[in-house]
Amino acid sequence: MTSTKTIAPPAAIAVIGLGNMGIPMAACLLKAGFRVTGFDLSQAARDLFAKAGGQIATSAADAVKGAAVVIALLPDGNIVRAVLEPLLAQIEPGTIVLEMSSSDPIKTEELGKSFIAAGIAFIDAPISGGVKRATNGTLAIMVGGDASTIDRADAVLSAMGNSIFRTGKLGSGHAMKALNNYVSAAGLIAAVEATQIGKKFGLDPDLMADIFNASTGRNNTTEVKLKPFINSGKYNAGFPLKLMAKDVRTADELGRAIGVPRPFADLCATLWGDASRSLGDKADHTAIGLHIEKMKP
Repeated sequence: MTSTKTIAPPAAIAVIGLGNMGIPMAACLLKAGFRVTGFDLSQAARDLFAKAGGQIATSAADAVKGAAVVIALLPDGNIVRAVLEPLLAQIEPGTIVLEMSSSDPIKTEELGKSFIAAGIAFIDAPISGGVKRATNGTLAIMVGGDASTIDRADAVLSAMGNSIFRTGKLGSGHAMKALNNYVSAAGLIAAVEATQIGKKFGLDPDLMADIFNASTGRNNTTEVKLKPFINSGKYNAGFPLKLMAKDVRTADELGRAIGVPRPFADLCATLWGDASRSLGDKADHTAIGLHIEKMKP
């Protein structure tokens, strides 16, 4: 039987995935008065969350026991499926699963339907905003799924974000997240290429950023990434290049699956994929500038 109970503090929440975003988001839930149990394969991540005041589970199955909400914050949809499907028997009917990873929207829809058929509510709620906004609870959250389920989870979502967008059917949140990151990734490439051309011609890169931001070339990269992370050579904005490459590929593959032409998305997916393979798993997404700089004219 489907539950209609609204989730409010001090309800129990399980957070599976205590990475760069998972720990600060879980900490925001703790601050809001929820009882939060976390699990991650990394002992270091578990220790960090324990220091933040959270309870640590010995396994994902242990984490979901008695939870009113189960949050998945994992690297990709394949890992989400591998972790969540075995928990189907452990998660109580009426529980809400919040799939907050960056996953394939079509596969999310398939996975969610299997949980809903078992009496477990399921919505996808990917995030945007980075570690800083995760820490202060001001993330943008794109939520797809049943409206009444989203209503029930409103206090949970509001504890982590201040811009909650209802995007439509199950899977639509993940579609929106991938498409947003594609637009962001495309703008980053344009800003990096333009800056490298200007620098070669003799323009000052920081002055270029100021002019972009006072002109029509302004985008997220010119505003918050060029000066501190790219022009400076630090390349440490906090979001892995491999995840950006995955999101761009997800957007491109979604277009292919539903028959929409996407010539530029094809090019972007190829470039980001090449950069990820070239620079490795630890590279920050802003380091794609290094990859482009090394390419032959």
